[in-house]
Amino acid sequence: MRGLTMEYQLTLPAMLRRAEALYGPKEIVTRCPDKSFHRYTYRDFVRRTKKLSVALRALGVRPGDRVATLGWNTYQHLEAYFGIPCAEGVLHTINPRLSADDIAYIIKHAEDRVLMVDETLLDLLDGFRDRVELDHTIVFTHGGGAPEGMLDYERLVEEADEGAFSYPEPDEWDAAAMCYTSGTTGRPKGVLYSHRSICLHSISLGMSDMLGIAERDSVLPVVPMFHVNAWGIPFVSTLVGAKQVLPGPHLDPKSLLEDFEQERVTITAGVPTVFLGVLRELDASPGAHDLSAMRAIVIGGSAAPEGMIRAYQERHGLNVVHAWGMTEMDPVGSVCNLRSWMDDLSEDEKYRIRAKQGPPAAFIEFRARGAVDLVPWDGKTMGELEVRGPWVASSYFNTEEGKDKFTEDGWFRTGDIVTIDENGYIEIQDRSKDLIKSGGEWISSVALENAIMSHDAVAEAAVIAIPDPKWQERPLAVVVLKEGRSATAEEIISHIAPHFPKWQLPDAVEFVEAIPHTATGKFLKMALREQFKDYSVAKSQ
Repeated sequence: MRGLTMEYQLTLPAMLRRAEALYGPKEIVTRCPDKSFHRYTYRDFVRRTKKLSVALRALGVRPGDRVATLGWNTYQHLEAYFGIPCAEGVLHTINPRLSADDIAYIIKHAEDRVLMVDETLLDLLDGFRDRVELDHTIVFTHGGGAPEGMLDYERLVEEADEGAFSYPEPDEWDAAAMCYTSGTTGRPKGVLYSHRSICLHSISLGMSDMLGIAERDSVLPVVPMFHVNAWGIPFVSTLVGAKQVLPGPHLDPKSLLEDFEQERVTITAGVPTVFLGVLRELDASPGAHDLSAMRAIVIGGSAAPEGMIRAYQERHGLNVVHAWGMTEMDPVGSVCNLRSWMDDLSEDEKYRIRAKQGPPAAFIEFRARGAVDLVPWDGKTMGELEVRGPWVASSYFNTEEGKDKFTEDGWFRTGDIVTIDENGYIEIQDRSKDLIKSGGEWISSVALENAIMSHDAVAEAAVIAIPDPKWQERPLAVVVLKEGRSATAEEIISHIAPHFPKWQLPDAVEFVEAIPHTATGKFLKMALREQFKDYSVAKSQ
């Protein structure tokens, strides 16, 4: 027997319609390239989004056509987030930090018909324009005009007839957005999100045990809108009518702190490297910034060291919340908030839990598989995390590559090596490709990195495997020191020694000026492994 409920479609047009009806006076703020502030309301946002949708249809965008964007976190990009799906196209955000070769490959593979690009990123086009075929290039302009042969976004929106807009009614299973993986193992692969998956993901993020984003919040996503849809934050913020503060291209610590303070930001989110920089700025000028409105700094993308979580809390009274996810998960899969029965734990025990990645979101399921079978939820036994749920990819777009990442019974193999404790909290031990296999045992590079970065003199630390004739692989620590600080290899090892068995400690520490990062801000360990492929501990001593 079927239930007698309406077959209401979960779609982005329905989300925009809600924003139009309920949140007209709320503010959306953007930091422009010249550092001035652009301010308008949700009412303005909806009106311009409708006009964008009309303009795209007039340019020939049809249902299912992919429209690519190369843009920062701005009000214009936010309009594209909804205007493209409301034209029944597919929003395809592209990371401008990728190589020209990767951008060209992604545009061709996705078969993008239109490209929308911020005028500050126009130079990127020289690297790939002659290798792709596009019907139109639209420029997000900031007071100037578009180059010859391109369309000016502002003029396009201004001239469109809002009266020609009507809310479409796509099927909730239709594609609404697309992102490509970073391609650290093979070519980038496309992940295609449905309207339904984005809506359910947004509802989940709004839950109090997740990010708890609500109408009264002032939300600043540091995570770029070109990176997995800014973790879905623009969508959930629009769903609930939160004030949105968009930092544009200004992601340096001083600019972010100005934004946090001036706009009374209550929740922000980004990768650890950004917030390590913010922490250093706060430490350098204690009490200089009023961040009393801030209730959560959400960190994901890679593990936030426990020492960093402690530093924010104990030195600045700021709450760091750990999150985890993947491009294949739209992307958030877990958020680490403490459960009620953990209130009586010691502060050290609470910090230890907060350094984990947390329990699965509603309707997301976790399990971990060891060499033979699923591992127990004992917080000790490591295995590869497998996930399933309503916003988890079921396959990659237009490719056979990656089919082995999906199990026969419908779970996705994440490639993350984890433990799962009795409360269902996962703790990422490593990526499977980064795990150090020494003498038949596994060593977590992530655990070592987090411990090393708790040293007062350390700015960043990455741990990689180096070949060893006896043990197969051994850990090497690559460390960047804070400006004006010093430490020896012996001091680094002594600092972490109480927390690890002796055989897990790095065999050596190499100090470098900088650690290479991926386009999404993670450590580029592939480059480090190439740099130190012939490394010999004996020669280094």
